[in-house]
Amino acid sequence: MNEVTLKSRAVVFAICAGAVAFFLALLATSAAGLHLDNIACALIPAVVCAAMCWASAERSIAGTAGAIDAAIERLAQAAQGDLASAIPGQISESVPQLARAMHGLFAQMSANLDSVHRLAMFDPVTGLANRSNFRASCDRILETSAASGRETVGGALFFIDLDRFKVVNDTMGHACGDALLGMVADRLRVVAEGIAPSPGAPPPLIGRLAGDEFTMFVPAIRDPDEAGQVGRDVLRALARPFELGGTEVGIGASIGMALRPQHGETLTELMRAADAAMYHAKGSGRGRAEPFSVELAARIAERATLEGDLREAIDRDEFALVFQPQISVEQGRIVAAEALLRWRHPREGLRMPLTFLDCAEETGMIVDIGDWVVDSVAETIARWGRIGIEQRLAVNVSPRQIDHADFFHGLRAALRKARAPARLLELEISETLAMQCSEEVIAAIAQLRADGATIAIDDFGTGYSNIARLRALPIDRIKLDCSLIALVADDSAARTITHALVGMIHALGCEAVAEGVETQAQVEILRVIGCDVMQGYAIAAPMEESAFVAWSRGSALRAGGDGAARARRG
Repeated sequence: MNEVTLKSRAVVFAICAGAVAFFLALLATSAAGLHLDNIACALIPAVVCAAMCWASAERSIAGTAGAIDAAIERLAQAAQGDLASAIPGQISESVPQLARAMHGLFAQMSANLDSVHRLAMFDPVTGLANRSNFRASCDRILETSAASGRETVGGALFFIDLDRFKVVNDTMGHACGDALLGMVADRLRVVAEGIAPSPGAPPPLIGRLAGDEFTMFVPAIRDPDEAGQVGRDVLRALARPFELGGTEVGIGASIGMALRPQHGETLTELMRAADAAMYHAKGSGRGRAEPFSVELAARIAERATLEGDLREAIDRDEFALVFQPQISVEQGRIVAAEALLRWRHPREGLRMPLTFLDCAEETGMIVDIGDWVVDSVAETIARWGRIGIEQRLAVNVSPRQIDHADFFHGLRAALRKARAPARLLELEISETLAMQCSEEVIAAIAQLRADGATIAIDDFGTGYSNIARLRALPIDRIKLDCSLIALVADDSAARTITHALVGMIHALGCEAVAEGVETQAQVEILRVIGCDVMQGYAIAAPMEESAFVAWSRGSALRAGGDGAARARRG
C-alpha cells in the first residue's frame, strides 16, 4: 500500500518533536556562541524527546493505526467489487465500532447490488427474465452449442401473445393486470417443468418481453411434432380461467413457433420467424399455435417488397386519382364524383387500393399517401372550377388521419392554398369512426361543414350505429354499403332492410346514397325504395380525369328523362 499510514505519521511526529527539542536545547546552550560541544549537548535531549514521543504514540495509537490501515486496505478492495471477503480481525479487536459499520455497509451494498441486478435482468411483475436477459441467455446457449459442433442441438422458440389481456387490464385495473401476468408466468413455468429433459441440454428459458408478450426457448427440440405438443400444452394452460378478485377471467393466447436450424440459426432469425408465425396465428382466429412455414416466409418477403415499393411510390409520385360519378335518381344528372386512389406500379401496372392500403395503414405510410390525396383533391376542385365543372368531389380519408383535429386544419389549408371552394368538397367518414370519434374531431367536422363542405357517412350498414349519435353528428349524406345493395334485387329481406334504412336516413334529414350499384335491376329497385343518389358500375366505372370531364358534360346533356338509365347507356 503506497498511501501514508497512521504509523508512518506517528514516526514523522516523533522526529518533528525531537527536532523541536534539539533547536530549543541548542538555543539555550549557545549564548556564548555556537560550538560543536553545544550541538552535541543539544542532540541528547532531542533524541530522548523523540524516543519518548514514539514510545507514547506506539503505546496509544499503534493498534488503532494498524486497524485503520487494515480498514483502508479492505475498503479499497470493496471499491474494486470485493464485498464477500471477511473483515480483518485486527479491526474487530482494536476498533469494533468500525468493524460493525463496515459489515453493515458491505451487507447493504451487496443487497443493493442484488436488487439492481434483479431489476436489470428480471421482470419485476413476473420474476421472469426480461428481454435483454432472455436474449443474452439464449445467445449463450446457441453460441455454446455452435462451438461444441454438436449437430443434434437444435431448439424451439415460442412467441406467446395473450389474446384478451388488454380487456382485463382496462376493465379491472392495472393491479389486476399485473396479478394476471404473474399467474400466466407461473403456468408457463409449470409447462416448462413438464418438458422431458434432454441429456446435456440446458433447461427451458422463459422471458417476458413487454406488455403481454412472453417467450419460451426450449433447447434440443428439433422435431416439429414435439414443438407442436409444447405449443398445445401452453395453449391448454392459458385457456383455463384465472381467478382475479373472486371473478373467473378467460384470456387465451396466440403462439408462433420457430425451429432451429430450419427457421434460423441465430436468435434474431428465430425471433423474427416466431413473431411472424404469432401474427399469423392471431389473424387465423386466435387461440392457436402456428409454426413458421415456407408459405409464411414467402408472405413476409412479399410484404417487405411491398413496403419498399410503397416508399418508392411516395417518393416518385406514382399515385393517381380516378373518378366515379354519383347520379341523382330524381333528376338523372351527375351531382358528385368520388375520388378513388390508384397506384401506377412501374412493374405491375395499375394497382387497386385493397392491394396496398392495409400495408400503408400498418406502416404509417398512409399519412403521407393521405396528404397527397388531400392536396390532389383540392387542386382538382380548383381546376374543375376553372373549366366550369361544379359537381362536388368526395374523398374518403384514412381513419388514422381523420381521427385527429389537426387533419381538418391541414385540409382547410390545402383548400385555401389551391383556391378551391369548400362547397365543392365532400368528406366521407366511415360508420365505425363516426361512432367513436372524439368531441374535438366532431367540432372540427362541424367547422368544415360550416365552411360549406358536405359530410357523408360511408359504408353504412356494416358496423354498429347509435341513432342518437347519428342525430348529433354534423352530416348531410349516408352511403349504404355495397353488401346491402348486392342483394337488394334478389332478396326480399334485403329489400325490406334497405327500405327501412332509407326511411331512417330521410328521417335524419340526410340524403340516402347507394354505392356499388351493379345491375339495372338494382337501379330500378333502389329508385322505388327511395334512394336519392346512386353510384356504381351500373351508372359508370371509375375513369381518368379527362374521361370523367367528357362524361360529365355528356351527362348534363342527357339529363331530363329517365336519367339513371340513360346515364348507364352513356
